[in-house]
Amino acid sequence: MRKSFHIKNLYSPVLEENSKEVFDTIFSKKSIRAERIFSNGKSSPAGFWYDQEEDEWVVLLKGFASLEFENDQTLEMGEGDYLMIPAHTRHRVKSTSTDPVCVWLAVFIS
Repeated sequence: MRKSFHIKNLYSPVLEENSKEVFDTIFSKKSIRAERIFSNGKSSPAGFWYDQEEDEWVVLLKGFASLEFENDQTLEMGEGDYLMIPAHTRHRVKSTSTDPVCVWLAVFIS
C-alpha cells in the first residue's frame, strides 16, 4: 500500500478577526506532543499560572512576546528565540504582539 503525504504550513491559516489565541496540535505520540500556537495580543488572566505536567520546549517563530515566571523573572522573546521550561515551572504570558501576530511552536515532553 502506498502512503500519501500532504504538506502543511506553520503560518497558515491566519487567525480569524478578533481571535486572541488558537492552539493546533501538529502531532502527538506517546511521550511527545507538538502544538502550533497563534497569539494575538494575548496575556494570561491576572493570577493565572501555567503549571504543566510536561517539560515544554518553545520557540517563537514570528512576533514578540513577554513571559513571566513565578520567581519574578521576565523574559522578552523575539523571532527565533527559544527556551526549555521544565515541568511544574509556574509561568504566564505577560504579553504578545498583534502586528505581527505571534506564531509559536511548542513541544511537550513527558
